[in-house]
Amino acid sequence: MKVLVVGSGGREHAMAWKLAQSPKVQQVYVAPGNGGTAKDKNLVDVPITDSLLLRQWAIDNGIGLTLVGPEAPLAAGIVDDFRAHGLRIFGPTQAAAQLESSKAFSKAFMQRHGIPTAEFETFTDAALAHAYVDRKGAPIVVKADGLAAGKGVVVAMTLAQAHEAIDFMLLDNTLGVAHNAGGARVVIEEFLQGEEASFMVLCDGKNVAALATSQDHKRLLDNDEGPNTGGMGAYSPAQVVTAEVHARAMREVILPTIRGMEKDGITYTGFLYAGLMIDPQGRIKTLEFNCRMGDPETQPILMRLKSDFFEVLMAATSEGLDHFEMEWDRRVALGVVMAAAGYPMNPRKGDVITGLPKDSEEAMVFHAGTIEKDGQIFTSGGRVLCVTALADSVKQAQQKAYQAASPIAFDGMQMRRDIGYRAIKN
Repeated sequence: MKVLVVGSGGREHAMAWKLAQSPKVQQVYVAPGNGGTAKDKNLVDVPITDSLLLRQWAIDNGIGLTLVGPEAPLAAGIVDDFRAHGLRIFGPTQAAAQLESSKAFSKAFMQRHGIPTAEFETFTDAALAHAYVDRKGAPIVVKADGLAAGKGVVVAMTLAQAHEAIDFMLLDNTLGVAHNAGGARVVIEEFLQGEEASFMVLCDGKNVAALATSQDHKRLLDNDEGPNTGGMGAYSPAQVVTAEVHARAMREVILPTIRGMEKDGITYTGFLYAGLMIDPQGRIKTLEFNCRMGDPETQPILMRLKSDFFEVLMAATSEGLDHFEMEWDRRVALGVVMAAAGYPMNPRKGDVITGLPKDSEEAMVFHAGTIEKDGQIFTSGGRVLCVTALADSVKQAQQKAYQAASPIAFDGMQMRRDIGYRAIKN
């Protein structure tokens, strides 16, 4: 069967790489792809970004399965359109994708269906938002409502930071956020303490299957300092997600979300990502929902997946997940992101990348913001590469990933040196 992966990031490179391993897959296409998918002899890039043109291309080329990586096409309704034309596609509909595309929708949904989350209020008026922050105090969290590529969240440790974030998101709106209701909107919520984990599942419309757990590192700098990013590295499994926390996440967050969507008249299919905050007692609250696999969590998770990813997705697109058991490598996978100069706010593009090592079964370089020109690889986005390694422990996986990353160089490169530190510290 011919398979199409929609997207251009590290997540999509990892998905395409894993799908190409299936003996049941004839060819994997990536639209539009990146420098890494371009140089992979098992993958074919398709230079199309318009979803309607892509749908016609999929029909013309006999694509049997489409997998959507990023959130923007999901929020724009690519799943609805492909399905309306008889194409098999895995992902949520436009209505279901509101869980990610609108933080205001998501928080109201959680409140309505009793899903544990932080106390919050939503504002379009800057003066009212400022007054609310003054009343509640700091630390406090300010979120842009809409898609902001993982950069629309400010964890304000002081009142001054909170007020600056409100003005930035409501008055300046320079994030390029895609809003659902026309104007700019912010969600302001209580600051939660604990340890974060990424909890991802697949849903086929009726049944739910959990993926391996993972932990992302959102801050730009070591020791979780600096601004929030789309993610600077991740590892799997996440030690903080014990068997008890796993059961609680399914019982208190995932299943009520799927059932709640059903009650609201929306059938949920696709990946569902719950960002969880876990307190020292193992209690959980939901920070956010994403309607796709996380990036960079996908890279270590798929390094550990031993099952045929194509078969997983075929089961998920035919209400067959209740009969499917995924098998996982017992080892730890850890991925380190190498980001461009100026990331996250003003990433620089066009720097040549040198020293890329050969990929192996235990160490992969997944490309994200890269482009190939005349046989050379250049930076073309904020997060450039994710170097991911498998080993018997978090410490060994960390060492192997940084060892694989050591020869890679490009001007202004930014890279955290402590991915996985929480697990090693514990």
